[in-house]
Amino acid sequence: MVRVNLTPSSSGSGAVLERAAILAVGSELLGTSRIDTNSLFITDQLNVLGIEVAYKSVLGDDRAQLATAVRFALDQVGFVVCCGGLGPTDDDVTREVVAEVLARPLTEDEGVTARIRDRFASRRMDMPAINRRQAMVPAGARVLDNQHGTAPGLWIEDGDQAVLLLPGPPRELKPMLASVVDGILSSRSPHRSRVTRVVRITGRTESHTEEAVRALYPKWARAEVPVAVTILASLGQIELHLSARAGTSVRAAAAAQAATLEVVEAVGLDAYSLDGRPLEQVVGELLVEREFRIALAESCTGGLLTSRLTDVAGSSRYVDTAVVAYANSTKTSLLGVPGVLIDEHGAVSEQVAIAMAEGVRASANVDVGVGVTGIAGPDGGTENKPVGTVAIAVAFPGLTRSRQFRFVGDRERVKFQASQAALDMVRRELLA
Repeated sequence: MVRVNLTPSSSGSGAVLERAAILAVGSELLGTSRIDTNSLFITDQLNVLGIEVAYKSVLGDDRAQLATAVRFALDQVGFVVCCGGLGPTDDDVTREVVAEVLARPLTEDEGVTARIRDRFASRRMDMPAINRRQAMVPAGARVLDNQHGTAPGLWIEDGDQAVLLLPGPPRELKPMLASVVDGILSSRSPHRSRVTRVVRITGRTESHTEEAVRALYPKWARAEVPVAVTILASLGQIELHLSARAGTSVRAAAAAQAATLEVVEAVGLDAYSLDGRPLEQVVGELLVEREFRIALAESCTGGLLTSRLTDVAGSSRYVDTAVVAYANSTKTSLLGVPGVLIDEHGAVSEQVAIAMAEGVRASANVDVGVGVTGIAGPDGGTENKPVGTVAIAVAFPGLTRSRQFRFVGDRERVKFQASQAALDMVRRELLA
C-alpha cells in the first residue's frame, strides 16, 4: 500500500529517470561487522527498468556528510536512493537531512503514527514516544507502507529530481522496493532493457586481455545499440562484463552476444566461459560430454582441486579418485612415483608431477589423471625453486602434458592459482 501526504501534491509526471546514485547510510557499515548488500539488490532492480546506477556510497550517521552527499547526487544524476537511517533513534538522520536539503518542512502523519502504534499493540506493547519520529513526513512526500517493520519509506519528487528513502533491514527494503519498481518507478523509467554477458578468461593478465580487445571499444561505442565493457581482474582469471541497453531485451541480448563472440575471436581458447560459469563447472561439463572420468593426485594444493570439482552438483558422474600425497613416501606408496625420480629431480618437478598424474590415472583406471606438486610457502623455497613454484601434469590416453609455473602471493593464493592452472590444462586438452 502507498499512502500519499497531500500537502503539497506531487503529480508523479516528472522527467524520465535515466541514472541513479545509491547512498547506504549507517555508521555500522563503515566497520567490520556489517556489509552493505542492499545496494546490490537495488542495482539489480533499477537495471531491470533500464536505470543506470552511476555510483554508490557508504556513509556514516553524520548529518553534514549525508547532506553533502545528497546534494551532490541530485546535482550529478537527479535520482537518489537512500537506504538506512529511518529508525526512531537520534542517529537515524536520513529523513531529517533529506527534508533539509529539499527545503521541505516535516509534519507528523497521524496515519503512520496509528499504524506504528497498532504494530506495537499487536505484540501487547505500548509504542515508545520516540517512534513518532518515524511518522514525520516531508511535505509532498509519498509514504511507502512497511509491512515488515515500523519505518515507512518515502518517495519525494522535486521538479525533475527524485529521492527514494528505504529502510535498512533487507527483509523490509526488498518488498518495499519491489512495489516501488512496479508502481512509481515503472512510470519514470527509460523502459530500456539491460543485458550483461560475462566472459571469463584465464591464461592472460589484465593488461594482455586489454591489448587483445581494446580495438573493439570504439566500434561498440558507436553501435546502434552501444555495448559498455568492464574488465575485472581476480585471482587466476579475468572477467569481461559486456552490457548492452536497448528498447527491448531481444535487441540488447543480440548486441551483447555479438560483442561476446568478438571477444572470443580476439582471445581464443583463453575464454573459458561466456555466461559466468566457473572453471570447475566448465571442466565437469566437458568431462561429461566426453564420457571421461578423472582422478587427482595433489600435494601442495592439499585437496583444493578436488574440492572445487566436487563443489559442482552431479560431479560424481566424472570425479573418481583423489589422493592427497604430501609426503614423498606417500607419493611412492600410493601413486607409484619412483623414489629415484624424487631424489634426482626433487619432489617439486615436472617429472614427479607426470609420475603422479600417470600413477593415479593407472591405479583408478580412468581416462584423465592430474598431478600437482609445488611450494605454497611461506617457507620451503630455494634459489632454484622459490616459493610459488608449482609443477602440474595431466595424463590422457596416449598423451601426458606438463608445465612448471611460478605463482606469486601468499600460501592461499598460490594454492588457488595452482588449482586454476590444473583445471585449465585439463580443459584445453579436452577441447583439443
